[in-house]
Amino acid sequence: MMSPNLFLLYPFYFYGGSNMRRQWSLKTVSVRLVDFRKTSEMGGSNMRRQWSLKRVSVRLVDCRKTSEMVDSSNCLLSGSGLSPGEADQHLDNEKKTTKLLKKHQHRHTGEKPYGCDQCGKKFARSGTLVIHRRIHTSEKPYGCDQCGKRFSQLGTLITHQRIHTGEKPYGCDQCGQRFSQLGTLITHQKIHTGEKPYGCDQCGKRFAESGHLVRHQKIHTGEKPYCCDQCGKRFALSGHLITHQRTHTGEKPYGCDQCGRRFAESGHLVKHQRIHTGEKPYGCDQCGKRFAQSGDLVKHQRIHTAEKPYGCNQCGKRFSQSGNLITHQRIHTGEKPYGCDQCGKRFAVSGPLVRHQRIHTGEKPYGCDQCRKRFSRLGTLITHQRIHTGVKPYGCDKCGKRFAVLGNLVRHQKIHTGEKPYGCDQCGKRFALSGHLITHQRTHTGEKPYGCDQCGKRFALSGKLVTHNKIHN
Repeated sequence: MMSPNLFLLYPFYFYGGSNMRRQWSLKTVSVRLVDFRKTSEMGGSNMRRQWSLKRVSVRLVDCRKTSEMVDSSNCLLSGSGLSPGEADQHLDNEKKTTKLLKKHQHRHTGEKPYGCDQCGKKFARSGTLVIHRRIHTSEKPYGCDQCGKRFSQLGTLITHQRIHTGEKPYGCDQCGQRFSQLGTLITHQKIHTGEKPYGCDQCGKRFAESGHLVRHQKIHTGEKPYCCDQCGKRFALSGHLITHQRTHTGEKPYGCDQCGRRFAESGHLVKHQRIHTGEKPYGCDQCGKRFAQSGDLVKHQRIHTAEKPYGCNQCGKRFSQSGNLITHQRIHTGEKPYGCDQCGKRFAVSGPLVRHQRIHTGEKPYGCDQCRKRFSRLGTLITHQRIHTGVKPYGCDKCGKRFAVLGNLVRHQKIHTGEKPYGCDQCGKRFALSGHLITHQRTHTGEKPYGCDQCGKRFALSGKLVTHNKIHN
């Protein structure tokens, strides 16, 4: 039986003796030469070239460190019955065989004979070096025929084209979710297994993906090697730089096939598509609550662990979310990065800006399902609905009186404390509530902001206007 470790010359098959030694050797053996270029039948009277026995020298190659078959179609044949041209061809084939064997053996020896003349990085295979050099030359020979985007590697192009075709050949056998890349499937499956094989040697934190570990380690080193040539901002990861540069170019290469909305990042598209599918692949192992995004699950789990990993370096206050820390630090810096384009008022947080802009637009997106009254803020709707339900969640610890609104409880408690922190700068009279001070100051200014739309009469207090309107009704 032919050894699986022999490197043979196509189109010949070899039937060697059983006493061949498992090592490099030149051994003269009797072999049958079957020329498949002349016929595809192994027998029959109509064969153009008949079977024959020739005595030839066969070089046997045995890689004893592996059972892997090296893909080769070459072997040295020499001896009687070969023409000079055939002998030269077999000599060339022998050289190719030796080269392939050496490449294969680099896997075992760890040898990396091919070095980059730009950065010195070394590789076991010349083809890998060729691909690596494209980092320095920016060569991208492979182009997408759909959108024109170009790539340095053929495999990256094939993966990219699945964005256009929607092909997802890799499926999870646990939940059925499908992926366009094998690596994404492997990463996803760690959600089910909980495996985190990559650990930080600085703080011990573990990660399911090696890339996440690399990103995390830059927290310790502070390294930011990638710089934006437009604004000079620096980044720890090349991918973050590429994404950032889209803020300058406005490029949004990823589009939703359901609603057409486009995104600058593929991850944002994936998250967005879960709005359409309702998919929530991330589940809490404590309470079972499920989430569409892994980040939301991480934040949620801190409710159970009480972990607050983000600390303010000004006052020491700690937070469970990095975004909350960033917002908090604006108290110390006074930064208000969000501005209203209608009136110029600025805010430290984006949420209050969104709510403020509804003053200008009149938008009231939150509606009561009991009375159809609409509100510009979700919190105001929740408070309003307590009129229908009778819920009063806030109780006074002095007298037990309960309130539907937290602010009403705070005002009530000042009855017990006698606190009047708000003073009038005209007459010195003091008030427990800021709203009462504002109302009082109208006695000095004569301001009457509330007007009747029936007769035009104006009032300093909204309650007086409500009473007046009953005359018309």
